[in-house]
Amino acid sequence: MIAIGSDHGGVELKEKVIKHLQARGIECEDTGCYSTESCDYPVYAKKVTDLVTSGKCELGILICGTGIGMSMAANKEDGIRAALCHDCFSAEATKQHNNANVLCMGARVIGEGLACKIADIFIDTPFSNDERHIRRISMFD
Repeated sequence: MIAIGSDHGGVELKEKVIKHLQARGIECEDTGCYSTESCDYPVYAKKVTDLVTSGKCELGILICGTGIGMSMAANKEDGIRAALCHDCFSAEATKQHNNANVLCMGARVIGEGLACKIADIFIDTPFSNDERHIRRISMFD
């Protein structure tokens, strides 16, 4: 299951990504927000990261206006390796090399088609299990 959340700036893109993932048969836990009324993105970042660190969800996706705030908030949480990705190569590389567990995107930066493609790549790309990447990730702690 994928945990997915947004603030008001990302709510519309979040809904589109959820529909795309559900069409692929991927179950999503929508943690909010649910409107374009102004809200605080750290609240939704925490909801997603809690689901990921608890093991209830395998991965998380966070969407705000730029993706920057969500990325910063998510990376404050122990056990989270959140990556801000606005291109396919970065989404693939962060899973292969960093074993990222939360994808962050900016709704004011990319459109629906690219966001869905990035989400697919992020979800479908396995970690390389390369010894050097494992060593480097262990240095995060």
